[in-house]
Amino acid sequence: MKRTISILLVCFMMVALLAGCGSEPASTTPTPAQQTSPSSGSNEPSAPTPEPEIVDRKFTKTRSITVEIYDRNNDGGSPPEDNFFTNFIKEGVLRDHNVEVTYIPVGRWTEVEEINNLLAAGDAPDVCVTYSYPTIQTYANMGGVLDMAPYLEEYKDLLPNLYGLLGERNLFWNKDPQTGTVWAIEALLFNQARINTFVREDWLNKLNLKEPTNLQEFESMLYAFKNNAQVLLGSEANQMIPFSISFDVGWRADHLLAAFVPNDMTDKEGYIRGFDDRHILYPGIKEGVRVLNKWYNEGLIWKDFNLYGSGDSTEDNLMKAGYVGSFIHNWDYPYRNGDEGIHANLQRLVGPEAGFIAVAAFENDAGVYRKFLSNPIDRKVFFPSTNDEPLASLLYLDWISNLENRKFLQIGEEGVNHEITADGAVKMLSATGDKIMNSPSNIDYTITINGLDLGDPTLTAKSLSLNYPGVDPRYIEKAWPLSTKDGRIIPQFNVGEIKAEEGMGPALSQKRDTFLVQAVSCPPDQFDAVFDAGMQDYLNSGGQAIIDERTEKYAQFYE
Repeated sequence: MKRTISILLVCFMMVALLAGCGSEPASTTPTPAQQTSPSSGSNEPSAPTPEPEIVDRKFTKTRSITVEIYDRNNDGGSPPEDNFFTNFIKEGVLRDHNVEVTYIPVGRWTEVEEINNLLAAGDAPDVCVTYSYPTIQTYANMGGVLDMAPYLEEYKDLLPNLYGLLGERNLFWNKDPQTGTVWAIEALLFNQARINTFVREDWLNKLNLKEPTNLQEFESMLYAFKNNAQVLLGSEANQMIPFSISFDVGWRADHLLAAFVPNDMTDKEGYIRGFDDRHILYPGIKEGVRVLNKWYNEGLIWKDFNLYGSGDSTEDNLMKAGYVGSFIHNWDYPYRNGDEGIHANLQRLVGPEAGFIAVAAFENDAGVYRKFLSNPIDRKVFFPSTNDEPLASLLYLDWISNLENRKFLQIGEEGVNHEITADGAVKMLSATGDKIMNSPSNIDYTITINGLDLGDPTLTAKSLSLNYPGVDPRYIEKAWPLSTKDGRIIPQFNVGEIKAEEGMGPALSQKRDTFLVQAVSCPPDQFDAVFDAGMQDYLNSGGQAIIDERTEKYAQFYE
């Protein structure tokens, strides 16, 4: 596949080169190395000074760029590439920088695959965003990605908002220590809340159960849900799902699995084995998966979890229908999407007492509720080599990084998307139609930041609990601190490119997901054989090579 992609990219670049022969380039934006002033020292009259390209951070001639936007295919959502918020951005960037913006939708749940295809075909948007750095590195090695370092350095004075938000840290996070290249900048993860464990609070109350605080209590709760299905669901008792999970076992069992990782695991081991963001290579994970296998075979886990792929809404619909007793997911997952969300549907169907509440239920060997949190980085923003408007693209990023602009994108229009409370906090409202937000706080448009930021930490904290229309703030006030309780961040070890990771992200992720699903759903007496074979295949398919190279690079730079 890599050979095919390489051939496609090379062919496209040759066609683009031939098309450019004998004609003026589409853009007159100078690269950082180009000079626009005439040479001195000649007796001949100097040439007329060319018309300035940019004045007061605004192009004198209109430029055009394309920008990737995630398509989440939300129920009741608006077209992600054409709505109230895209118009706000388009009008603002054109007004302030004379840059026309066109959005290119890419499926949120298939984004790596689609970006691969767009890059290979030479059709990638000028501004691309992905969570997969290895995908970027793969195409950078084939000449398909711009080195952003010289542009960031040369145009720093034109990018006050981008530098002010991300700083040198996130802008140069991926700077190669040997070559100095920057293939992508890192968005700011403003709120490091990641995942929570949720249980049906009304079911706990109905069965007179306390919130579980450890694995044994959580398991006992699952049995209680199963054994009291008639009490909890009446005539629909056969629909009972004590614990729900998806094909992405590593993400959807995160808290449980993390509890089995030894507390004394070193940062070095965390880095060397941490390239898989599901942490599947950390020591102890196998025993966590064994627990899931036990639960599945005892009827505590949704029996059909392995039948539905990414983007499928079946599981969410089961939660909305009131059949699910507990699950692990994004820290605010049940409270999202207003009237279309899980919480709102439960309240309509079951009553005002119904809802999922976050709990701390899985302790590690040191009695710590371990969460492996991310560094303050989020999505990776990069420019493909077909981007002939790097400065216009950077000015776009600068515009959406401006506090007032991103603040409007995050909270929308007063009276429609939010209202201001007596103490100045921002309370979100359920919008419909063109002004609906397709993603939490419109993160798909604020691609340089993930997390609500109103410019005032106190105001942001006050507003966060009001940021979920129709949800009692107490749910958010509980979920927010629990999501980072006892969190651990493996620090950055900047060792440059890990060549063994090139192009391996999607393939290894698929192998990981496949063998974890098989390990959870196989008979208990086959668990060791299935898990071990799947892990060995993962290692043989490139995982071990990455471990080995990371070990070498760590020793080179840090020992």
